[in-house]
Amino acid sequence: MSLDTLSSEEKTKLKNVIDQGMKVLQEIEDLNGGLKDTVKAVADELSIKPALLSRALKAAYKASIATDKEDFDTVEEILVVTGRF
Repeated sequence: MSLDTLSSEEKTKLKNVIDQGMKVLQEIEDLNGGLKDTVKAVADELSIKPALLSRALKAAYKASIATDKEDFDTVEEILVVTGRF
């Protein structure tokens, strides 16, 4: 389908999805910024690295701690085998 042949109704739909998508993306950006600030504040208060707190948050959200641990174990094994650990 060529965009040159869109009806006015189709152009309106396209414009609406772009407008709404831009609003959603801005909201996501704002929320991510607020979360980053909160994580940094809590991490500073608890004297831990913000990156570690962020990793814990992501692992909890994705429920991926088991997979992360398996991956780390494999990395550790590689380092042991190569004499780097």
